[in-house]
Amino acid sequence: MKKHVLLTLLMLLMLLPVAWAQTQVVSGRVTSAADRAALPGVTVLEKGTSNGVTTGSDGEYNLTVQPNATLVFRFIGMAPQEVPVAGRATVNVQLSPDQQQLSEVVVVGYGTQLKQELTGNIAQISGEEIANIPTPSLETALQGRAAGVYINQGSGKLGQGINIRIRGAASVSASNQPLYVVDGIPVTSSDLGTSNSEPLNPIADINPNDIASIEILKDASAAAIYGSRASNGVVIITTKRGQAGKTNVTFNYYTGFSRPTKIREFLNAEEYIELFSEAIENVGGDPASVFARNGLDINSPYDQNWGEEPFRTGSVSQYEIALSGGNEKTRFYINGNYNTTDGILVGNEFDRASGRFNVDHSISDRVRIGTNVSLIRTLNQRVSDDNAFSNVIQLNALPPIQPKIDPETGELNRKTLYYNNLIDQRDGFNDALTYRTISTAFLEVDVLQNLRFRTEHGIDFLNLQEELYLGRQTQDGGPSGYGYNSQLTSTNYNTNNTFTYNGVFGGEHKLEALLGFSYQRANTSAASVEARGFPSDRFQKIASAARITSGSSSETGYVFASYYTRANYVFRDRYLFSGSVRVDGSSRFGSGNRFGAFPAASAGWILTQEPFLSGSNLFSFLKLRASYGLTGNAEISNFAPLALYSAAAYEELAGLVPASLPSEDLRWEKTKQLDVGLDFGLFNDRITGEVDYYIKNTEDLLLNLPIPGYNGYTIITKNIGKLENKGFEFVLNTQNLVGEFLWSSNFNIAFNRNKVTDLGGNTIFGNSRGLGQIREGEPMGVFWGPKYAGVDPQTGDALYYVQAGSDETTSNYSLAEEQRVGNPNPDFTGGLTNNFSYKGFDLNVLLQFVSGNDIFNMAGFFQSVNGDYFDNQTKDQLNRWQQPGDVTDVPQARYLASNGGGRSSRWVQDGSFLRINNVNLGYRLPATLTDRVGLQSARIYVQATNLATFTDYDGYDPEVNTTYFGRSNVNLGHDFYTPPLAKTFTIGVNIGL
Repeated sequence: MKKHVLLTLLMLLMLLPVAWAQTQVVSGRVTSAADRAALPGVTVLEKGTSNGVTTGSDGEYNLTVQPNATLVFRFIGMAPQEVPVAGRATVNVQLSPDQQQLSEVVVVGYGTQLKQELTGNIAQISGEEIANIPTPSLETALQGRAAGVYINQGSGKLGQGINIRIRGAASVSASNQPLYVVDGIPVTSSDLGTSNSEPLNPIADINPNDIASIEILKDASAAAIYGSRASNGVVIITTKRGQAGKTNVTFNYYTGFSRPTKIREFLNAEEYIELFSEAIENVGGDPASVFARNGLDINSPYDQNWGEEPFRTGSVSQYEIALSGGNEKTRFYINGNYNTTDGILVGNEFDRASGRFNVDHSISDRVRIGTNVSLIRTLNQRVSDDNAFSNVIQLNALPPIQPKIDPETGELNRKTLYYNNLIDQRDGFNDALTYRTISTAFLEVDVLQNLRFRTEHGIDFLNLQEELYLGRQTQDGGPSGYGYNSQLTSTNYNTNNTFTYNGVFGGEHKLEALLGFSYQRANTSAASVEARGFPSDRFQKIASAARITSGSSSETGYVFASYYTRANYVFRDRYLFSGSVRVDGSSRFGSGNRFGAFPAASAGWILTQEPFLSGSNLFSFLKLRASYGLTGNAEISNFAPLALYSAAAYEELAGLVPASLPSEDLRWEKTKQLDVGLDFGLFNDRITGEVDYYIKNTEDLLLNLPIPGYNGYTIITKNIGKLENKGFEFVLNTQNLVGEFLWSSNFNIAFNRNKVTDLGGNTIFGNSRGLGQIREGEPMGVFWGPKYAGVDPQTGDALYYVQAGSDETTSNYSLAEEQRVGNPNPDFTGGLTNNFSYKGFDLNVLLQFVSGNDIFNMAGFFQSVNGDYFDNQTKDQLNRWQQPGDVTDVPQARYLASNGGGRSSRWVQDGSFLRINNVNLGYRLPATLTDRVGLQSARIYVQATNLATFTDYDGYDPEVNTTYFGRSNVNLGHDFYTPPLAKTFTIGVNIGL
């Protein structure tokens, strides 16, 4: 028996070379004939068999076939192509489009996919759309370009944190910011600053011109592959890579200036004296003596316009050079960029220098390696918090009868009613200097014909150096100077390891399967020191201080370990199915709840592939899709489940004190989302679009629950409550005119309704000056307070409604019942883009709109109360009640009588706006001219950003969210001396060498 087995094995070994000789391995690369860009997802099939593969993200494939085989290349939107192998080992193919628009390839989690085969909802923005827009951070360039993505800059301060909401807010106490993934690696996107309460924006470190595409994963089917951190959506950023061909060199430059979108008008000296004299007389006082008692001269000869002093004409410049190219073996992309921006606020500047080197190399037909390396340096010269007296916007509170310059000394006036914070800008600084690298390296191996292994390792290393100095004459630094220095290091390491299978069976079945493991470890360490007693303002380093007043150090970190799988199946190019499961483990939760599973499933049906629609003159593409899945939120403090202790000292004795209560049963916040959508193309894709309806239900809210403070604790984190978002999104793309004159449009609009459905009977209150609350049955951050009813025309008294729904009014503020008086969440948001081109000219116009949201201007309490304070007042106070019969909503001016000064809906206004967000007019020089001077291409352009804003809000800017509260989820839509956005004009050039 053993002999028979041995003989059989020997015969098989002898026949193996014969069998091997009858097949061969053929490999190659599939590109677009239009621009030679790689085409991933192309089906490569050995004709007459079910033997096939799909191309990878680099357009490459590897297939074992018969020597006389013919390869069939198929790609939706491209003309199929048949190529005989003829014994060749390499077959490269260029595919040409067979319809007007080339099918898009979309980046998804851990891979790419044809847009036609997507069963989830992903918004895609190309890098060209946001390149050379003069904004420090890429998020602002996305405004109005993606349905369901609401971006609120919140402030005109450079480099500050930005609010992004993808299909509404999904959490109360945990973060509502999306997960950012750069070249496959989750990066640090939360504020790490310590020098003031306003958040820094780490995403501002990324050069927008480095970006090839941005994909925003909105529904559970698309985002669930990122599991525990996908409830708020995922923003995938893919940087540019080189393409095989000649080396291309491009040079980009722009320069320009900026001004505030609006400067508010306040009373001049004559109006100020008139108003406050009247307010004092109305309560029986003597104006001259009351003015003098407050350090004011009623006979002052000065008329200082303090409302303009916080602002200046800003400037912006950017220089960039990029090289890309390579061959079939090695491809590269190199970029160097320098951006410098002087903001519209005095003392506010932002500089960023960045470099990038991306390279891909094919070691063999089966093995590829690559790396993405970026080096970034940013310097943010910051200005003070909104609530600080050193905030330059608060200069508008100073009486116009007090001059900016002291006539006796010739220096900045220190004898003003409130602090003349221009002294801070002269004698102080607050610098945040960041050194950062976001870098990855990968190895990709074709293990088998249809099986690919990829391992990638990335690091996001960030070093933040904050240095603050306030001179001896400043309010907070006097009398001997104050210094603060902080050194922070954040290391975020991530590895992804995936097996991807791509196969085609019988010409009708297409399967892509993914199996992966990811590990992320993040660590942040910081040390800071404060000092006072500097010999002079020329000595600004801590080493020069006489006294170290305090010092501290800290370290924290977290770990995620994740396992995930996904399968995409296509049958007959029309029936689409997808499913994924991710299991995440996080150190942020207790030992019994560290792991959570996040599944998702989706399906689609391409109706235009069916015989009954295949010949339709109306529909060129029609797809129904639906998805349902579970995502999570883990963005809480790193040690929320634990009982924490902190060190305390009494003289030289050290001890421990409890810092937080334990919550050992703390578990994941979960969001279940259903999405139903329709993708369509009409008239040979002259019109394309998407329609989506979704419902997002979040439960087990990670809630910072307020508790009575008598036991030493004020909050505890618990899983309490439920929240719902549901909405509708519509996207429409049209080719309006084709030919020599081209005109295309993109319109998107999104409606979202947010409601807290369960809070365990609790109500979360915001700041006592604000109106924001979180209540069961109401939207997030709903405004709650007394409702202002106007002015009694007979007495000039401010009136308030006694009860909700009642017409009864009272002049007694304490008798007014609190009720719902506003909603900071918009009814709908969207944008409209129009692109025109004629011969060498091109014009792009982007309109952005937000409708139905309310804004509470807290600063109105000081700017329009007719005499409770000596702050300068807004111009509308000239319409005050003065005699019986006057019909106005501005009460009679009464000094210190608080007539209408109570916190109420009086300062709640409609925050809707339509903004001409961006206008770009360019001219591409003809080839006859560029060839003559040795250039490949040249384009000059002029651009305007935030050109005009149409709104009824009378504050600085309707796109506002004060940092007074640290931008919490409770106090949304509040304005408190918050600066406006900048209106910027630039001229630039793009040159191809």
